[in-house]
Amino acid sequence: MIVPMSAVLGLSAVLFGIGVFGFLARRNIILMLVSVEVMLNAVNLSLVGFSRQFDDPRGQILALFVIAVAAAEVAVGLGLVIALNRNRPGASVADLTQLKW
Repeated sequence: MIVPMSAVLGLSAVLFGIGVFGFLARRNIILMLVSVEVMLNAVNLSLVGFSRQFDDPRGQILALFVIAVAAAEVAVGLGLVIALNRNRPGASVADLTQLKW
């Protein structure tokens, strides 16, 4: 079954919109990180869709690099959340100012 490119791009746009809304509407750091992951997965979906459309594997290779960057982003983000929770329980963005020197 061949999925049309317009459906792939439509789903990618919807996922990216959900990620942007989740990032802007939330004040919880963990939910903001999840929203960034949703946006990165939307980009990966469009990269793989274009790669398949043009029969070029470079888009799929780039998607693998985006997944690696997303894993590093999660590691750094969770490290910040753990450092924040040691000082004050809760994962609010307003509490990040405590991490300044």
